[in-house]
Amino acid sequence: MIELNKEQIKEILPHREPMLLLDHIVIQDDKSVRATYYFTGDEWFFRGHYPGNPIVPGVILCEIMAQASCGLFVDKVKNKTPYLISIGNAKFRKKVRPQDTIVINAVFLHRKGAFYYTQCSMYRGKTLCAEGEFSFVVM
Repeated sequence: MIELNKEQIKEILPHREPMLLLDHIVIQDDKSVRATYYFTGDEWFFRGHYPGNPIVPGVILCEIMAQASCGLFVDKVKNKTPYLISIGNAKFRKKVRPQDTIVINAVFLHRKGAFYYTQCSMYRGKTLCAEGEFSFVVM
């Protein structure tokens, strides 16, 4: 098991604030990771989505799941960049709001050449909030 804090995550992802949307990753084994993020309520997207009733946009939830998936490639991305190339079967089940902490479970499905395939689920407590399948190319 390997644990990565925000600074260590920056070593495997090119993202920086305000688009780095992970606080912590635990690489459980070569096929699964668990990541967390806490929404402070100060994130830029809450100002317009939706004023007076802020919720995290689905596209941001997908971005977070994709970033968590990159923990699966930690040994493959040294001096390379993982690029998200597709999102499949994305489902948004429950709203995510300011002050929510989410946990993302990412599972490695398979690899074909430079292409990697993952499946993710996102929880607030025990409540499933979002899920999807993600494809990446590592270049």
